[in-house]
Amino acid sequence: MIPFLDILCSLIGVLVLIIVVLVIAQTQRINGRSPEEIHRAEAHLRMLKVQKTMEDKFAGLAEKLQKLRDIQQERETKQADLERLRDLFGNSAEKQQQNKDSAGKLQSELEMLIIETQGLAQQEPVLKQKIQELAAEIDKLKPPERKEAPVAVNPSGSGLVTGTSVFFVDASGDKLTFFWNEKEKSIVSAVPEVIVADTAFNLFLDSVKKVSQCKIIFLLRDDGMRSYNLGAGWAQSKYGFKVEQIGKLPIPGRGDLDMRLFSRLQLLGNLPMPAAAKPPPEAPTPPKPPMPAAPQAPTPNMAPTQGAPPTPGAAATPVPAQPASAPKP
Repeated sequence: MIPFLDILCSLIGVLVLIIVVLVIAQTQRINGRSPEEIHRAEAHLRMLKVQKTMEDKFAGLAEKLQKLRDIQQERETKQADLERLRDLFGNSAEKQQQNKDSAGKLQSELEMLIIETQGLAQQEPVLKQKIQELAAEIDKLKPPERKEAPVAVNPSGSGLVTGTSVFFVDASGDKLTFFWNEKEKSIVSAVPEVIVADTAFNLFLDSVKKVSQCKIIFLLRDDGMRSYNLGAGWAQSKYGFKVEQIGKLPIPGRGDLDMRLFSRLQLLGNLPMPAAAKPPPEAPTPPKPPMPAAPQAPTPNMAPTQGAPPTPGAAATPVPAQPASAPKP
């Protein structure tokens, strides 16, 4: 049997041999690198230095090439303009003849335009006179406007007490026409905001309310129910008119109202129209300025070139109005 110490010495010798081999291998490397790696690194450094030298030498070459291209393009453009100007202002006989022909043609056209302008200026009064004559003939040929026959308001069967003053309000689709007397009247739009704020209509209701034994009759056209509701409702809610003081009477047609029968029976109310209820006077229309005469064109230097009576409508008996909805103030 091999003694224990012999084995231990053998192991120690093997370990020493391994350490010696490792030390020798490490001594053959510089900074942990082989000689081949060092040679490659040195060659890379030399190439980097050469690249840096080339970049410094040719710095700005691309920018200079672009400027050179721009200068070349500008030179070509100017050269083309120069050639075009040479063609335009050439002194050749052919170019001079072409310019002369063009100038003669333009002069001829200008002279023709001046002659035509003078002819039109001379014909203008004749044409205006003809237009006026044709307009007069058209007016003569127009059919006369058809005016609907007046609608007579008949007081028969109304049951009005003697001494009652009746005031009429014509209610149509978009307005209320209220009569101060037989001749004077005012108009208000059938819009709640307008009825509430209209000075003339409120003066009318206030003045009628002060008349003893007064009555307001709304004459209803075929589209006047909404206007009646607004006007009657405002009279009842604001000025305290009773139901029996407000009536309505359907009126056929669209003709003017004829209230002479009420006037003959002394039933028609008569109030003077206040100044505040009268419409402002219309501004006078300024006269039209006279038509200026057509200017005479200068003469060019010619250069050598190469009913039935109204039928009363049926009237119904005034019916007392029901309380109507008043427009909100």
